[in-house]
Amino acid sequence: MKSKPTLSFWQIWNMSFGFLGIQFGFALQGGYMSRIFQTLGASAEEIPGLWIAAPLTGLIVQPIIGFLSDRTWSVRFGRRKPYFLIGAILSSLALFFVPYSPTLWVAAGFLWILDASINISMEPFRALVADKLPESQRSYGFVLQTLIIGIGTWVASNLPWMVTKLGFHDDANSKGIPINVKVAFAIGAAVFLLSILYTIFTTKEYPPTDEDRFESEKNNSNFFRDFWSSVSTMSPTMLKLGLIQFFSWFSFFTMWSMATPALTSFVYRAPAPTEAMYKIDQANYDMMNQTYQAAADSVGANMGVYGLTSMLFALALTFYAAKFSVNRKWVHLVSLVAGGIGFVLMRFIPGPEYLWLCFALIGFSWGSILSMPYAMLSSTVDERKMGLMMGLFNMFIVIPQIIAALGGVNVLSRLFGQTPIAPMLLAGTSLVLAGLLNLIITDKNITRG
Repeated sequence: MKSKPTLSFWQIWNMSFGFLGIQFGFALQGGYMSRIFQTLGASAEEIPGLWIAAPLTGLIVQPIIGFLSDRTWSVRFGRRKPYFLIGAILSSLALFFVPYSPTLWVAAGFLWILDASINISMEPFRALVADKLPESQRSYGFVLQTLIIGIGTWVASNLPWMVTKLGFHDDANSKGIPINVKVAFAIGAAVFLLSILYTIFTTKEYPPTDEDRFESEKNNSNFFRDFWSSVSTMSPTMLKLGLIQFFSWFSFFTMWSMATPALTSFVYRAPAPTEAMYKIDQANYDMMNQTYQAAADSVGANMGVYGLTSMLFALALTFYAAKFSVNRKWVHLVSLVAGGIGFVLMRFIPGPEYLWLCFALIGFSWGSILSMPYAMLSSTVDERKMGLMMGLFNMFIVIPQIIAALGGVNVLSRLFGQTPIAPMLLAGTSLVLAGLLNLIITDKNITRG
């Protein structure tokens, strides 16, 4: 197989820049969908179930897109780039319209469309790093991708606060979505599309190394046959990484779905007013709703800190990985445990002004989750099936989220008491367990790179 050339910083930056938009979509979804659901009348117990669309679409979409992109090649459009563009257009439309949802079921439907569209764009980006970079640059490439994701997470999470400062106040009519959230989602839609277009126009993909073999394999391929064949032949390392991913993403799904109701209620003492209160005392409902919306803005801004920390973490790793090999296993272990401690600290901080510290620790986990597992996985996968295998690896991300959405969060949170902060303690415990599970990975060829 022909060796791949070493790429410069800016070449890797350009090919990864589209992830800025993807993360704008994920950060707005993760930071504000639960708020939209609560504003439209959902109770805290109903929220995980409303989120089930997100992982369910990933379970279905990513392996299919991975399979298709492995077998796509166009001299003009490339292999992965057509999927970037289709996903970006659909995601941008969904992002724009989500905060205009008139009812809860419409908002849940838009979440379904949004997450399916994001997945169409996201999976090929993971495969593109492996497509373009030699083994010696894989850790560097995934870490640089994480740097861009961290920038997107931090900026997008703070967008409602930023647009409020620009004069779009978060005053909401009874049961309405605040204008600052609507403007933030519109900005996110624009950034999503433009950043994907930047990558499309600045990055050239490599053609198949053996075009005759490529065409033969494409003509003889069958999704279901290849899917089950790949599942049955997963390497032990992939299964071990999958177990770590399971507990990592159970934790983060719990945060995305429950951080707003948990923290506004427990830390800010500003729970969302109920539908019953609106019917009985509209004036008091409006006052509580305003307090809740302000607290939710603050929670969203604090959540952005984990994006900032992951950005700084990735920046440090970028400089390190450019010159030295990275012990992926121990970086991942320490980072996940640090994030777990951050979740647990939410129970003990004296006030909201300390939330930033909790999310700063969580940022180390986020930065590692987005880079180290993929760097380790890419060292064990047949490059001709990189898209499909990345899609299959995503099963270890979405299955725990589906379990969490179907009652896992509500049931297991009771192990930590009946207080609103219990889901965050569950998230912390799950993340610490994920970190310790790195000890089962022993192949030094996989852990260093």
